[in-house]
Amino acid sequence: MPDHVPSIGPQQILILGRTVEGKAFRPSDWAERLAGVMSQFRPGGGAAASHIGYSPWCSPGSVGELKCVVAHKALLEHEPMAWDFLLAFARDNSLLLIDGASPGIEAGP
Repeated sequence: MPDHVPSIGPQQILILGRTVEGKAFRPSDWAERLAGVMSQFRPGGGAAASHIGYSPWCSPGSVGELKCVVAHKALLEHEPMAWDFLLAFARDNSLLLIDGASPGIEAGP
């Protein structure tokens, strides 16, 4: 369990790279890969070269040594299937999730 959880707003979720069993999620670059897949989903839609930078709605981060992905709920409004993909990824991999609207660490959605 992380010692310190970064401040996230009520319109954000944080997917932590730790399983409900307490194991670190692998591979070590999972957060960058997941955020990379989501890079095309951004305000104004995907544009040429949008894969070069992360979307403001989904970006990798860390909590100490623990990788995480921060996702903004605007993604849900823009592309519900992409949002569902993120939540399914967390659930299918038994990752811990923090919802900024109701802070507290919980098992995947």
